[in-house]
Amino acid sequence: MNANLTEAKDINAVQLCNIVKSFGSTKALRGLNLELKQGEIHALLGPNAAGKTTAIGIMTGIRKSDSGSVSILGGYPWEKSIRLQVGLTPQESGFPDNLRVSEILDLVKSHFPEPMTDDELFARFPLEKLKNKQAGGLSGGQKRLLAVALSFIGNPNLVFLDEPTTGLDVESRQNIWKAILDYRGSGGTVVLTTHYLEEAEALASRIVVINEGKKLADGSLEQIRDLVGSSRVSYRGDLPTMLDGATHIKQQDDRVIIITNDSDLVIRSMVRNDLEFQDLQIRPANLEEAFFTLIDNSRQK
Repeated sequence: MNANLTEAKDINAVQLCNIVKSFGSTKALRGLNLELKQGEIHALLGPNAAGKTTAIGIMTGIRKSDSGSVSILGGYPWEKSIRLQVGLTPQESGFPDNLRVSEILDLVKSHFPEPMTDDELFARFPLEKLKNKQAGGLSGGQKRLLAVALSFIGNPNLVFLDEPTTGLDVESRQNIWKAILDYRGSGGTVVLTTHYLEEAEALASRIVVINEGKKLADGSLEQIRDLVGSSRVSYRGDLPTMLDGATHIKQQDDRVIIITNDSDLVIRSMVRNDLEFQDLQIRPANLEEAFFTLIDNSRQK
């Protein structure tokens, strides 16, 4: 990593100013503003088609915005000097079937001035047993693990990971989590998208929630929870189709889970509707529950 850059903490890792991007008549991003600091793990969260992958594409210079400005690490993402400091795992990636894993690693390393050695890479990612296998013979999870490892191979200052652990087993996911946390511990910056909200809770120091191309919330996990102010009501009993004050209702094992901004209103509605319930519990919402509240509130506006 570039020590001079990582010491210059006043330079944002990523800065988006009023980014607009459309595909035909569909607006993917609607004036998106972001300032992401160095040395943190930033989780970009949102439902399908929220604009997350489009935002990553603009941050990395793969896509051009219709309007607005973007800078990463104090420069433009399409500049060679900046690109050499960036790693990327896209949502989908493919490799030539006839190339061995070792050949793919060597090919990618050749593009960077100070890449990791094989030993350094294998210490972070369990790829050593795969190095002589052809890409066409890898499982989907092994290909995903390789794609994530390649984003770190150039010793970048900034890594973008778009759904990095999709399709991985628990052990591989834990390996990637550890690699991400170790990288952050050495001063690196990560921007990741994920549909696994427990992954964002485990890794991210900062959460950004977007929907329909607009930023809904931005802050630490605690700040996101406080911003929403929602509660989780759970009980064993009847599953209602709707309740006053409920933003999300689901069955989880033998319990009904209700997310709400007004637990008193929900309980009164339960009584009024003659619901059978027992073992009633109320607690503050976790990230997943706060996320559903934010998305639901944005759709009602």
